[in-house]
Amino acid sequence: MIFGKKDHLVGLDIGAAFVKVAELKTTKKGRTLHKFGIAKVSEGMIEEGRITDMEGVAEIIRSLFKLHKIKEKNVALSTGGHSVVIKTISTSKVADEEMHKNIRAEAEQYIPYDIDDVNIDYQILGDSEYSAEQMNVLLVAVRQDLVDEYVELINMAGLKPVIIDVDTFALQNVYETLPDVNHEQITLLLDVGASKTSVNILQNKNSMLMRDMANGCYQLVSVVSEQLEIDREKALQIIMGEVDYPESGQTLDDLYDMVVDNWCADICDVVHTFESSSGNDRIETIVVSGGGGFINLLVDKLTRALNVAVSKINPFAGLVSDSKESGELEAYQLLAPIALGLAMRRVDDK
Repeated sequence: MIFGKKDHLVGLDIGAAFVKVAELKTTKKGRTLHKFGIAKVSEGMIEEGRITDMEGVAEIIRSLFKLHKIKEKNVALSTGGHSVVIKTISTSKVADEEMHKNIRAEAEQYIPYDIDDVNIDYQILGDSEYSAEQMNVLLVAVRQDLVDEYVELINMAGLKPVIIDVDTFALQNVYETLPDVNHEQITLLLDVGASKTSVNILQNKNSMLMRDMANGCYQLVSVVSEQLEIDREKALQIIMGEVDYPESGQTLDDLYDMVVDNWCADICDVVHTFESSSGNDRIETIVVSGGGGFINLLVDKLTRALNVAVSKINPFAGLVSDSKESGELEAYQLLAPIALGLAMRRVDDK
């Protein structure tokens, strides 16, 4: 979804817990990280991908750009969750001028909203493996009111929305640039954010299955808050190590265990569904990003449950870093991928 045109874009990842901004430049040394910034979002300002405090989030964005002296106004941003539908479909091969009409007609059966209320985009993946007369198409549909909401927010922040992408695609975008990645392996990209978990199963840079689930780190906040009978803000501070854990009959590990078991069960269900589908091989590796990646228990449980190697993403590995921005990057590597993937976008690319 393209709203303007300029080659250089700033990546802006607006999450329920943090806003992240990234700016890249191409130099003789290669793709260089020029700017990276992150700011906390108060709980409730963004709920289920919808912005409930427009001015508050706009001010966070303005402050980030000012703090990091980012002058570029054109941005690429992304969204996800239940307002976004991603589906691989098969459709008849038709002439280019008929394609959009044909895709739109096919899309109606997959989209749980009125077709007139969504923005549709698509990418042709290639010939169908089942019929020479059919082709596989990656269909993306986003509710128009969500697009309008984000456009209003970015304009309110004094910026210009040039591209609205999907979180899952932005993460895949940065993953594909990393060194030492075996693209022939069947890889599960797992992003555990504050309010949702995204799954993307890849092979040879092609997405074989995508899914968003209503799991996230705020569930952990809820459990700690309820079990310790404290407010959610203090629970979040305990989880992030900002305040000491109070005396209690339960350890923090016990509380983590309750939540992470549920996450793993849902992730394993997706994996088993994929692997049991006709012609699919086993997942060979899992790469974790998002705030959930800080919870080592998640990595341990997934490793045991699925018997695969599980690693944490380092999205900075494929970039040259300006010395000004290199100091604290390691602390942000799990939170930065989507912003970096968006910063790699250029107008008219796919």
